[in-house]
Amino acid sequence: MKHDFTSILDRTGMDAIAVAPWEDPYGIAPQGEIKDGFDLIPMWVADMNFPTAPTICEAVIQRAKHPAFGYFSPRKEYYSSIIRWQKTRNNVQGLEPRHIGYQNGVLGGVLSALAVLCSAGDHVLVHAPTYVGFLEEVGEAGYHLIGSELVKDQDGIWRMDYEDMERKIKKYKIHTMIFCSPHNPTGRVWEREELEQAFEIFKRNDVFVISDEIWSDLTLEGSTHIPLQSVSEDARNRTVAFYAPSKTFNLAGLIGSYHIIYNDYLRARIKRQSALPAYNSMNVLSMHALIGAYKQEGMEWVDELRGVLTGNVDYACDFIWNHFKGVDVSKPQGTYMLLLDCGEWLREHHKTIDELLLAGVEVGVLWQDGRQFNRPDSIRMNLALPLTRVKEAFDRLEKYAFVD
Repeated sequence: MKHDFTSILDRTGMDAIAVAPWEDPYGIAPQGEIKDGFDLIPMWVADMNFPTAPTICEAVIQRAKHPAFGYFSPRKEYYSSIIRWQKTRNNVQGLEPRHIGYQNGVLGGVLSALAVLCSAGDHVLVHAPTYVGFLEEVGEAGYHLIGSELVKDQDGIWRMDYEDMERKIKKYKIHTMIFCSPHNPTGRVWEREELEQAFEIFKRNDVFVISDEIWSDLTLEGSTHIPLQSVSEDARNRTVAFYAPSKTFNLAGLIGSYHIIYNDYLRARIKRQSALPAYNSMNVLSMHALIGAYKQEGMEWVDELRGVLTGNVDYACDFIWNHFKGVDVSKPQGTYMLLLDCGEWLREHHKTIDELLLAGVEVGVLWQDGRQFNRPDSIRMNLALPLTRVKEAFDRLEKYAFVD
């Protein structure tokens, strides 16, 4: 392996809330104190604990050597990097610079799109379980989220309930859906046939789609991301898609994502809406970070990362299935997050989810409360760290948390 995914990265004093949950500004950090004798293993916020791709650091450092950081316009290379990346990684055809627009973040872009597509008080469809950011921010913006529950098939794979989706679209007069692909928090990577069936419903009911595809680069081995806009010409025109290098390369602290919108009218309105708060401005170092990330070397780095994450997911799921009776987990096809359903284990051991969460935190395993995703008795775990740390975490959980 060319790149380092095995060294334990010391992030102490480097402004990372992953290892300083007491500084969490979002109010989602795990609660409790770590007991003496245990070090911290960060498995909560969706933040990788690997050194990022070297070409990113090189690009940022090279730009920072010039001592002027005044007003600027995005380079042509910014757009060509995105076009090349999308064509190579996702087989996207016909993407032009005019279809691409900057967003400070995917969630902010989603809110701008909602302001264009909806009126205050409108109902918006999402799949459940639902990303915590949607649950908090969309509701606060004045919209009502309607969840259509994903259901597991006989093989434990999360599936869309198309009848439920259409029933709720009609009942609540919904004309906008926020679609997560790959899905967060289940890690489901949708197949083309599934997306085609969903878009038949959207077309039939005149529903526009806001597609959060921030996890699209992090499909695990054996799965392939299908951009929603590639499903059909209709999907291309009724979908607003958001991407970012932030999850792929762990660049959230640099800020920066982008939209792809082919529909001229929607693109003009969303671009205008995004500009209204006067905050949606690109950072020059963020631009160079994306250019560095989307080089050929960055592609090679991501391919190695996907293999590492696949191995971590395989290990974690096998451990849970073999050691934690009563804990249900569906192996994700994308992302580096696990969603554990601990309901049966809790009932059998007469424990609460708070007691289980605390038992993990006390031995240094910082994991995330699944109730933040509207999933009671569930826990979300981040596996984007060296396999040695994953193994250590599960050994501690077996010895101190999932005990009789």
